[in-house]
Amino acid sequence: MVGIGADGWPGLSPAARRAVAAAEVVLGSRRQLELLTERRSAEGPGGDSPAEHNLLAEHPAEPDGRLGAELVEWPSPLLAALPALFERLAGRRVCALASGDPMFFGLGSTLCRVLGPDRIEVHPHPSSVSLACARLRWPVPEVTVLSAVGRPLDRLRGWVAPGRRILVLTPDATGPTKVAELLAELGYRRSELTVLEQLGGPAERIRSGRAGDWDQPPGDPLAVVAVHCLADPGTVALSRVPGLPDDAFDHDGQLTKREIRAITLARLAPLPGQLLWDVGAGSGSVGIEWLRAEQSCAAIAVERDPARAERIGRNAAALGVPALRVVLGAAPDALAGLDPPAAVFVGGGVTADGVLPACWSALDDGGRLVANAVTLEAEALLATWYQRHGGRLTRLQVQRAAPVGGFTGWRPAMPVTQWVVDKR
Repeated sequence: MVGIGADGWPGLSPAARRAVAAAEVVLGSRRQLELLTERRSAEGPGGDSPAEHNLLAEHPAEPDGRLGAELVEWPSPLLAALPALFERLAGRRVCALASGDPMFFGLGSTLCRVLGPDRIEVHPHPSSVSLACARLRWPVPEVTVLSAVGRPLDRLRGWVAPGRRILVLTPDATGPTKVAELLAELGYRRSELTVLEQLGGPAERIRSGRAGDWDQPPGDPLAVVAVHCLADPGTVALSRVPGLPDDAFDHDGQLTKREIRAITLARLAPLPGQLLWDVGAGSGSVGIEWLRAEQSCAAIAVERDPARAERIGRNAAALGVPALRVVLGAAPDALAGLDPPAAVFVGGGVTADGVLPACWSALDDGGRLVANAVTLEAEALLATWYQRHGGRLTRLQVQRAAPVGGFTGWRPAMPVTQWVVDKR
């Protein structure tokens, strides 16, 4: 697998050139194949090192300068067609082209899954992120990178914060305008946008402006949008630390309140790659904050009320985690067939027949269950399960200051009994 940039053949390393020249089949998008053959023909063999020249002599280009390999465009849809494609190419030397670094939001991870990593040799090209940071003089470790190629742009909402620097990989020429509109909606009209097109190639172009004033026409689809987030006066920034304000969620009262939610997420303790079941999700607040806390995690929100299920989806998109999966149905029946969780939160329906047994049986050894109760009946059920399986049983109560006539007093919220247990 060879990473290729907008500079085509001249930008390939000697090892990458050798891999391309030795191939019997070269796979790539139409743009990549044209870029490779056009620039290879224009440069000619004179630009090759002696070793490369000898190798290219062994695998000569056709008289018009094109490579001698069979050139094959990637099929569409790609993923479903890959097994048959590689079965047809079995036994031949294949070089697959990918944009930039194939292992960075690229085709490399997909081919590793399909073929197995031991069957692939990777020759990376500088990624668009490396090139963009070089142009902007931004330290790469201090930059957040998001891909909107085949992914919802709403993911950007979860990362916008004052002072943050973000690189957005956009799928088409309308990307910069959509990024600017989203920033303006969030109260970040002052943010600085830089659009870097055709990085590293002869047609490289850089454009800049403010999100709130962005009126530039669509440019080249091969672009990176750099954002330096600057909040407008009065904009309230949202932290990724669990415990978002209650009014950050659209809800009908079925919401795990802020302080209890922060404690609940701490007890759920999300770790990279883990899946959460949020059972009786209400507004989806716990599943949403689980995803915001660790971007590699996954979550499924199970909710029986259609209006609430729809609301969960809107909340997830608005808070930057559109990947939250919403399952409409009542537990425990709605849990059948779901991927097994690493953690389960039962926020609603604790007393419904079969819910706790179904959640408990779904957990593997080491999995964690957190259940909250506000009624005496639910509290009694949790006490029974605590006696049977151990864990920690805690009563939580929050009191908030509120006006009492002309003075201020404490207004208590309903106490919450929380059971936390690791399955052993």
